[in-house]
Amino acid sequence: MKKLSNDPEMLEEYDFSKGIRGKYAKRYAEGTNVVVIDSDISPYFPDHDSVNEALRALLTIAKRQPKNITKE
Repeated sequence: MKKLSNDPEMLEEYDFSKGIRGKYAKRYAEGTNVVVIDSDISPYFPDHDSVNEALRALLTIAKRQPKNITKE
């Protein structure tokens, strides 16, 4: 594959000949919601499923709690 002369970071090793243009365009347009967790708790959440499970459990507990109503 020929190196693009106008892009100094494009190496000759990069081969996009089998790439599919726009393969992830729809998913990208829908948006993402990325949250980075701190390194001290990351060992307890090895994947996104474990994080979602923990958050759903927390929501269940939070919904059972009476709401704090403050009088003004």
